[in-house]
Amino acid sequence: MLLKHSIPKCFTLGILLFAYRQIYAADVAIGAIPDDTSLRLELKERWLTGSPQTVRRNNPSMHTLSAGGRVQVRGESRGNEFMVVFAREYNGAYPGWAQGSWVYFRALDSGDALRLRIFPRSDPTAYLQLQPLSGDKCRLDMVIQEAYLVRGLALGIPFERLLTMPLSEVFRAAGDQLPLRYFDIDSARYADSRSFVSKVRGGLGALEFRDDGAVDENGNYVFIESLEPQGPAAGLNCSGFAKWIVDGILRPVTGRRLAITPLKAPAAGRTSSLTENFSGQDPLFGLDWTRNLALEAARVLRGNTASTLEEVEVRTGRFASTIDRERGGAVIRNYPAYLSGAGFSPEGLRALLYTLAVDEPNVIYLASVSEEGSVPRMRRHYHIAVLVPYFSANGVFQIAVFESAEETAINGFIGRHPNALINLVRVPVEGSFSP
Repeated sequence: MLLKHSIPKCFTLGILLFAYRQIYAADVAIGAIPDDTSLRLELKERWLTGSPQTVRRNNPSMHTLSAGGRVQVRGESRGNEFMVVFAREYNGAYPGWAQGSWVYFRALDSGDALRLRIFPRSDPTAYLQLQPLSGDKCRLDMVIQEAYLVRGLALGIPFERLLTMPLSEVFRAAGDQLPLRYFDIDSARYADSRSFVSKVRGGLGALEFRDDGAVDENGNYVFIESLEPQGPAAGLNCSGFAKWIVDGILRPVTGRRLAITPLKAPAAGRTSSLTENFSGQDPLFGLDWTRNLALEAARVLRGNTASTLEEVEVRTGRFASTIDRERGGAVIRNYPAYLSGAGFSPEGLRALLYTLAVDEPNVIYLASVSEEGSVPRMRRHYHIAVLVPYFSANGVFQIAVFESAEETAINGFIGRHPNALINLVRVPVEGSFSP
C-alpha cells in the first residue's frame, strides 16, 4: 500500500507563524472605499508631476479624507524606480497595500511613468496594475496571489488621467471584463469553513500517524491494505486521515462511517488496465481514494446519486499566467492547464484556491499529489492532503492544510512537492463535524 507519508515534525513548527492571526479591521465593500480624488488633485504638482529628484525632497505628509480615513503620502526608491505611495491607514500603520492605497511607479532617472498599482482590498497580493499603452490608452492587469486574472486589458483612458481619477471610474471603464467579485469579499459567507477548521484543529491532538492506517466503518483502527486490526500505537496515514475528515463531515448526516474497501476501487469506472503491470506499486491509489471520497460526499450532501467526476473534480483555473519572484526580479510564466488524472502545478495553487474560495464558499479540497518517474515511466500518486481555503472574519485569505494527522503550512506543502502535480476534488462543508 502506497501513501505511507509522514510529515516531519520540523514542518509543524512553521504552523506557529502560519496560523498566527492578528486582529485587523475588516475591509469595506469596494463601493464604500473612501474616495481620495480631491487629495490627489490637491497634491498633484507636489507629488505626482514634478521630477523624481524634486519629489524625493518632499517629507512624508499625513492627511485625513473628507469621506473618512487617514492617508500617508510618501516617496520611496527601489533600484532604478521611484514610487509615490498614497498609503491608507491599517491598524495604526501605513503599509502601502491597505484597502484604497495606490502606488505610482516612475523611472528614477527620466521620470517616465511606469505603472500605477491600486489595492482594492487589504492584501499585498491582490491589486490592479495600470501601465501606459499609448497617448490615449492604458492597459490594465488584475493580479491575485501572484496570478493574472486579467492581463493586458486596454482601456480608453490616458495614463496621466489615472493619477486624479476616482477608482469607480476605472471600474466603469473596465466593465464586465474586470471580475471585481475577487476583490469584494463577504467574510460572513465563510463561517462554516472557519468552524470546520477550528473543529479539525481541536481533534488533531488525539491522533497519531501510522503507516497504512485508517478507521473502518465500525470505528476500529485497521490497516488499509489488509483490513486487519492495528493493535497498539494505532493511527492514520495521509489517506486514512483524509477519510477521517470526510467521515467527520458525513457521519452527522448518515450516522455511520464509510467502508474502506469501496474507497480503494478504481473510481468512476476507471479500469486498471493501464497500470496492471505496476499493480504492486499501486500508482493510482491516491487518485482513486480521493475521488471516491468526494463522490460519496456529493451523493450524501447533495442528494445526487448519479454524481460524476466532472462535478467533483477541479479541472479549470481562472488564470493563465503566474508571477514567480526570483532573485533577478519577477518572471511571468504561462500556467499549465489541468492535466487529466494529475491536476495542476503547485506554483499556482494559492491563486487557484483563492478563486475557488470566492466562487465556491465552504468547500474543502482533497489533494492527491503525484509525480512522473523515469524508470518505469509512470505517474505515481504518493500523498494526500486536505486543503481548506477561506477568509477570516476580517476578510484575510487563509489556506489551512491538514495531512497525515497534522496541520502544516501551505508554503511547506508546496515546497515539499515542487515537481509534483496536484489533483483536487471538492467536498462541501455543511453542518457539524464529528469523525
